[in-house]
Amino acid sequence: MPEGDTIWRTAVALRRRIEGKVVSDAHPAAIARLKGRRVESVEPNGKHLLMRFEGGIALHSHMRMTGAWHLYRPGERWRQPRWRATAVLSFDDVVAVCFAAPVMELVRDATAPVAHLGPDILVDPFDLDGVIRRARRSNAPTLGELLLEQRVCAGIGNIYKCEALWALELNAWMPPAELDEERLRRVYLTARDLMRRNLVTPIVRQRHAVHGRGGRPCPRCGTAIRIRAQGQQARLTYYCPRCQGAPARKVIPIR
Repeated sequence: MPEGDTIWRTAVALRRRIEGKVVSDAHPAAIARLKGRRVESVEPNGKHLLMRFEGGIALHSHMRMTGAWHLYRPGERWRQPRWRATAVLSFDDVVAVCFAAPVMELVRDATAPVAHLGPDILVDPFDLDGVIRRARRSNAPTLGELLLEQRVCAGIGNIYKCEALWALELNAWMPPAELDEERLRRVYLTARDLMRRNLVTPIVRQRHAVHGRGGRPCPRCGTAIRIRAQGQQARLTYYCPRCQGAPARKVIPIR
């Protein structure tokens, strides 16, 4: 799933190419009303993207596990088949195509789709106090699940959950209540710092400490990194059992 930093980089690219321009054509029929409207802004919010158009209408997209926005020159061959396109916005000199996004909708109130979210991890200034208040009210049973709760803090995904907890040598399965406020604040600030670095250095170029490195040695102690599914959505948590401690059972073997 694209994380908050990916959506921010996407918004920057779209803003640079289409902000202030008029849509010459829009497909499918569900978004045809955008034809002839000027793009007023492109705004990331957590893992959501909002394009505001003149006339008080907005296009809300959420990439989930599969979606991605692409930019092409008119007539350029697309990198994915047309049937996967969930939105096509044509301009005089560029075509913005969103492929395989599960959520693509026109809304009158651009704030409505993101009203449930906690403070965005990447905005400046960052409302850390608001995040901590929401975290203390959360019913998340483990620290790993808390970090993925978008109603507490928007934008953190599985990669930075794993990386932040490894950096602070914290067990993803510990109850959040066991952390005092200072350490809980450090968790969110560490995730924020890692993600803000990735706004400059794309994720494909970054070397991760644990995420995606199951069975390989921990950069800190050399112990083999393990993987275990966590939470109701069974998101895979990568961790060092020596540096961070480990859950008691059902560790996924590395083959």
